[in-house]
Amino acid sequence: MSTNESHLKAFLKRKNIEISLNRYSIDALGAMAQGLFCSLLIGTIMSTLGRQFSIELLVTIGGFAVKMSGPAMAIAIGSALQCPRMVLFSLTVVGAAANGLGGAGGPLAVLIIAIMAAECGKAVSKETKIDLLVTPFVTVFVGVALSLAIAPPIGKAAISLGNIIMLATELQPFIMGIVVSVLVGIALTLPISSAAICAALGLTGLAGGAAVAGCCAQMVGFAVMSYRENGVGGLVSQGIGTSMLQLSNIVKNPRIWIAPILTSAITGPIATCFFALKMNGAAVSSGMGTCGFVGQLGVYSGWVNDLDQGTKEAITSFDWLGLIMISFILPAIICPLINMVLRRIGWVKDGDLKI
Repeated sequence: MSTNESHLKAFLKRKNIEISLNRYSIDALGAMAQGLFCSLLIGTIMSTLGRQFSIELLVTIGGFAVKMSGPAMAIAIGSALQCPRMVLFSLTVVGAAANGLGGAGGPLAVLIIAIMAAECGKAVSKETKIDLLVTPFVTVFVGVALSLAIAPPIGKAAISLGNIIMLATELQPFIMGIVVSVLVGIALTLPISSAAICAALGLTGLAGGAAVAGCCAQMVGFAVMSYRENGVGGLVSQGIGTSMLQLSNIVKNPRIWIAPILTSAITGPIATCFFALKMNGAAVSSGMGTCGFVGQLGVYSGWVNDLDQGTKEAITSFDWLGLIMISFILPAIICPLINMVLRRIGWVKDGDLKI
């Protein structure tokens, strides 16, 4: 290793700049989803409840929350990257610019640009005697300049990919119902953010419904099939928390993942072909499953939006049946049955699902 390379490595370590897949695709992406939840998603829920119960204050508050999604995502990303305070606060402007210029694909633009601006800000932080000026100047300048240059094409590319997935799901609901359900469900259980992925791609409509099915298959499936080992606490923590709690067990015995994955492959096409379950609420909800019942609230807010826009005449009992069956009943029945077969052939044993 040359002297320059050694100096650069030492500098990056001193500035806590870790250029790695784990830092950017797991830590930053997961934090971005939390930022989205605390702004766009909670704002959408509040606005929906406000309109339903004629509470104008909730509608107003929800509107403000939705508008702050860009800054919220950027600050969350900066927090995951362990930015100094001056950098973190400066990312407010960066997030607003990237999200606004990225259009419907703003979340992906925010992810990429906020990471780059944050790392540049960290590089200069406390390196001069006029840090109060230099650090925010560099962070904001880099972030907004990049937003002007690349946010629009990034946003368009993300939405184009999302539109392709959604169109393919409309044209081939059975096949794509399986593909989307399985892949998003897997992402939910891995230490990456399925919610952020769905938000970045703007995944709604039938594809969003398939994503909800896949996430619920993982969360409810793991929760119910591991009930005898984890009890009520495990049922709640996995069922309305996260199936990621099983990740260490999956590493020890990957076969425990077969039942939830097969369940998502079954419920996905049922959601798209039979119930025509659509996510027309916030795209981030598509990747949340039963976590805090956000996926279900997202579907409901989509129904309300469709009613307001005149594209839906009424919320029917069949709509509710589809949502309940896909979200709760089918995963709770199918996944344990498949796991029972796996236990009988010796692929899954007592203790494999203990968290």
